[in-house]
Amino acid sequence: MAETAGATIRVLGDFAASSVLQAEASVVRPWLDVAFPGSEEAGRAAALSRCDVIWHGLRPLGAADFDQAPNLRLVQKFGVGFDTVDLDAARARGVAVANMPGVNAPAVAEGAVMLILAAIRALPEQDRRTRAGLWMRDISYLERSREVAGLTVGLVGYGDIAKRIERVLLAMGACVLHTSTKPDGSPQWRSFDDLLAASDVVSLHVPGNAATRKLFGAEAFAKMRAGAVLVNTARGSIVDEQALLAALESGHLAAAGLDVFEQEPVDPQNPLLGLSNVVVTPHLTWLTEQTNSRMLEAAVENCRRLREGEPFEHRII
Repeated sequence: MAETAGATIRVLGDFAASSVLQAEASVVRPWLDVAFPGSEEAGRAAALSRCDVIWHGLRPLGAADFDQAPNLRLVQKFGVGFDTVDLDAARARGVAVANMPGVNAPAVAEGAVMLILAAIRALPEQDRRTRAGLWMRDISYLERSREVAGLTVGLVGYGDIAKRIERVLLAMGACVLHTSTKPDGSPQWRSFDDLLAASDVVSLHVPGNAATRKLFGAEAFAKMRAGAVLVNTARGSIVDEQALLAALESGHLAAAGLDVFEQEPVDPQNPLLGLSNVVVTPHLTWLTEQTNSRMLEAAVENCRRLREGEPFEHRII
């Protein structure tokens, strides 16, 4: 990395950045040259051809991209999950990959709680009916809405985000269980099947990879309590959407809160979007002003380390 010492570091911001983030990135360091081409492919190709660093969001990044970036030294994930980066292709070309563990945990945890509350209180349907002028007419759909206090919430995965959710829900009076790849000695730990059977709400907090792909399909939904709620703020690949649709339409599941989908951007014709008992957000539960600030700080720090020839923070490869 010594040849970059003291040099201008050219960065491709490979995601749709807000105007605030773009403005902050443009003035954060005089030696940092950041381009955000957005969806403009010609601009992206030009930025790829000269960049030293890619600030990576969710657009898949593979061998073809790396081949267009002869100067690339670092892929800096804005966030935690790196399943959208071809690590083998990066390794073969000597490109480092780093992420930002914990940087979005507060926001995602709050977003998951938001979706839990919206799902169990039928918020989308309340909103729709209010806007349609149906003020307090036929409120039978709310007779089965529930309070958090007294519910059993099962967390699939037990990292930083799940632990933050646990603290909030315990304060609201819920019983919170969790599962992970092996018992952790906690009295709240359950096996996967036992957690599904015991939970009124199941919230997903595992990475998207081969081991978790379609972990929640017809078999898993059949093991969940009748009337349970599913919340997914992790990765869309974890859930078989056809099986989820069937479980919701049959009434076996009462509701779902989804921030992520198998295909992103989600197809507007996706039948899940047509269900009144599904509340959705566009893979943005992580996005807050504070998250942006933490991400920018972490990304700039690793650019500084590249420039000064120092080891990267949170390097994956």
